[in-house]
Amino acid sequence: MGLLGPAVLAIWNDIEHGADEEFVHWHTREHIPERVAVPGFRRGRRYVALAGSPRYFTLYETESIDTLSGLAYVARLNDPTPWTRRSLPLFRNTRRTACRVALSRGDGVGGILATLEFGPEAGREGELAAWLRDVAVPAMAGQPGIAGVHLCQADVAATQVRTEEKKLRDQPDALARWVLLVEGGDAPAVEAVCRDTVSADALAGRGAAPDSAVATYRLQYLLAAGGR
Repeated sequence: MGLLGPAVLAIWNDIEHGADEEFVHWHTREHIPERVAVPGFRRGRRYVALAGSPRYFTLYETESIDTLSGLAYVARLNDPTPWTRRSLPLFRNTRRTACRVALSRGDGVGGILATLEFGPEAGREGELAAWLRDVAVPAMAGQPGIAGVHLCQADVAATQVRTEEKKLRDQPDALARWVLLVEGGDAPAVEAVCRDTVSADALAGRGAAPDSAVATYRLQYLLAAGGR
């Protein structure tokens, strides 16, 4: 089945020192439930870092890229609750990107997820995409302990819709370009398949820019639309 839709919203963030407990409480009790109640949102997940940064990664799966710039979601973003108004200023080092799902392999959800952020060199996008599609992602998805591998590519227009919530964070959000999500049952398996197949050198040899960044996360919370 892979991801539950052709688009995702990927968010990485740190939190002001000493405010993690408050962030997790708000995010679990109000924020993710509020988001997955928006029409078109299918599932939300929050992860905490085991290796790399930022400390938190949140992933929302949606029925289309239009969901992430649609009237229902934008209305929600422009009417933040009092708790949200207190919580968003705690965010630090935020990267937030609406993405189209270019490729999704696997079934179910793994308790460990690696995020690999990268992008193509100018003029080599096709070469890199073809290698990922035909070689790297199938090879990774077939490895023991791997539950899924998903390639997501930024949609800049959907990401950069101006909203009231964006004004509450400490600085403008950074933007990811391409994101490879690798999920499985334990950290060593996930980290090994990333290291063996999509290392910085392997990516560069297939057309990626030399600034990839990888982090490994443990699942903290998951909620699907309808509370499933």
